[in-house]
Amino acid sequence: MAKLGKRTRSAREAFAGKDELSLSEAVALIKSNANAKFDETLEIAMNLGVDPRHADQMVRGVVGLPNGTGKTVRVAVFARGPKADEAKAAGADIVGAEDLMESIQGGKIDFDRCIATPDMMPIVGRLGKVLGPRNLMPNPKVGTVTMDVKQAVEDAKGGQVQFKAEKAGVVHAGIGKVSFDDAHLIENIKAFVDAVAKAKPTGAKGTYMKKIALSSTMGPGVTVSVEDAASR
Repeated sequence: MAKLGKRTRSAREAFAGKDELSLSEAVALIKSNANAKFDETLEIAMNLGVDPRHADQMVRGVVGLPNGTGKTVRVAVFARGPKADEAKAAGADIVGAEDLMESIQGGKIDFDRCIATPDMMPIVGRLGKVLGPRNLMPNPKVGTVTMDVKQAVEDAKGGQVQFKAEKAGVVHAGIGKVSFDDAHLIENIKAFVDAVAKAKPTGAKGTYMKKIALSSTMGPGVTVSVEDAASR
């Protein structure tokens, strides 16, 4: 077994025996032990009582975090003509049509969010096997298939976060940088948890939010009180 470094051992010792913390306790603990040489992301993972293999138990949505993510989001837009110009003016990093499709098919995926106008979906549809597994496929349910490309690009750049339950019923996302004020991180956490709560599917049975854990990019995780995280 590889020998743990001093920083890793110290972090694990600090987290040992701590569980079901309040948000303020958890955020303070994570920030005090985030010692990487870069500004780590605060990440949330929610274990939900759903089986996404069933259509009526899929959890999917989008939320605008009140304090942003602290991350520079690269946005690609499938559009033509005036809508392409609108996307560029709004700050889209990549705008195209067939040329963008060919670039993606060639393995070049240098963006974090993909937006498309409805008329472009026959082209985008050919990329389902490439974009789908990366959660990049445009979808009208989360506002990424739209004629209002200006608003969609601005939302993506302004701290909007998409979420989707994985096979095990887990939803995860980055919700800010550890350099953020504690209060701003807590606001973001509550906004995210609230959005997931509102996305509860009709087929969900029993306890919906089973467990919530927080961690930094390089640090251990800690569970937090679901009741505290879900309170507004």
